Amino acid sequence: MSAYPPLPDILSLWQETTASRPVFDRLSGDCQYDVAIIGGGYTGLSTARYLARRGLNPVVLEASRIGWGASGRNGGVVSGKFRLSFADIAARHGIDTARRMHDLGIEAIDHVGELVEDYSIQAADYRPSGSLRCAHNGVSLDCLKKEVAWLRGSLGDHACSILSPEEMAVETGSRDFVGGMLNTHGGVIHPLNFVLGMASGLRAAGIAIHENTPVVALRRDGSGILLETPHGVVSARQVVIATNSYSDLTPATAAVRTSIIPFRSAMIATEPLAGTAGAALLSKGRSYTETRRMMRWFRKAGDRLMYGGRGAFGKTDSESAFAALHKAMVRQFPELASVAITHRWSGLVAMTMDSIPHLGRLDDRVVYAVGYNGTGVAMASNMGRHVAALIAGEKPDLGLLTTEALKPVPFYPIREPAVRLVAGWYQFLDAIGR
Repeated sequence: MSAYPPLPDILSLWQETTASRPVFDRLSGDCQYDVAIIGGGYTGLSTARYLARRGLNPVVLEASRIGWGASGRNGGVVSGKFRLSFADIAARHGIDTARRMHDLGIEAIDHVGELVEDYSIQAADYRPSGSLRCAHNGVSLDCLKKEVAWLRGSLGDHACSILSPEEMAVETGSRDFVGGMLNTHGGVIHPLNFVLGMASGLRAAGIAIHENTPVVALRRDGSGILLETPHGVVSARQVVIATNSYSDLTPATAAVRTSIIPFRSAMIATEPLAGTAGAALLSKGRSYTETRRMMRWFRKAGDRLMYGGRGAFGKTDSESAFAALHKAMVRQFPELASVAITHRWSGLVAMTMDSIPHLGRLDDRVVYAVGYNGTGVAMASNMGRHVAALIAGEKPDLGLLTTEALKPVPFYPIREPAVRLVAGWYQFLDAIGR
């Protein structure tokens, strides 16, 4: 029997292991709220939480079901990093900005634990076990050593340390790495149970959430704005766009769509490893990422091993992408060669031109929070408190997230071939060890 059988119509591992799924009615009829939030993922739900705490009356409008988008498809890695290193941020924008961005990352990680505790989301299985970046060559390891030294010397962050090849072999079960950087911040979580637990908690607090309610159009009306849906119209004073890489579902969010490059992130998961040679792999239960440009990442979920990676822009799953993941997994972990793959799925990561998330205003009535660049579990679920502050007329200081404008993607109509070209170049550099 092949270890990699065709798997049409299979659920993701998260869907199959969902503890319970609350069901929310679609919007029916016309209604009025203080703030209408487009998107029922981490950002949208978190925003509703903090708006309600400020005494406002929000409604969450989700085009599909809660957790259908990135909030339910991601790898469940809780991280406070950005695609730009803090040293690069300091070099370009000053040490104070780097320090603020670093503090935001820690704040976002801590907030995940706060949400899990406040809403009693035991099914999220949040484990603050840290993360490990795995150096695939000496050049990458030197970069990690410099990063650790900079974090300690410039920001006073001693959470990171360098591991030797022998320590990496113990940590991962693989001898494929020349060293690594252990970061005790962050951890892993069941992302779908997390977002569903948030939604359940908000409903218990009396906050309105509607599934299967796409917002198809926005139009100004007097002192407010009207949101048209297939079965009713919402009148609100302000609107929040929290659709991230799924901003192309309807024309209503077109204003942010052209500032986002969707990268497809694919994942595979093995059958349970108990009793197999792979059972001892990744014994510390952390999240693990390679230092290659076309990053691969892996972690345990229960006693299964998950293996994922990003690919070029694409609208559908790719058999070749799943096959490439399986090949890479077996190369790193030969013990898994005869282990069956039981789940395959993918989702879209929202990349921005400057590699950072953004919170801002389109105008006096519409706020956006998008572009998490692959670290959305912590960042997106923390963003809501700052969106609520902006809605309330405050000016939150989020470093580059608020001081830099959301930039449109140049030549947006030809983004797909351009992204494929860049991805191919990165794969070539990885192949030659650059």
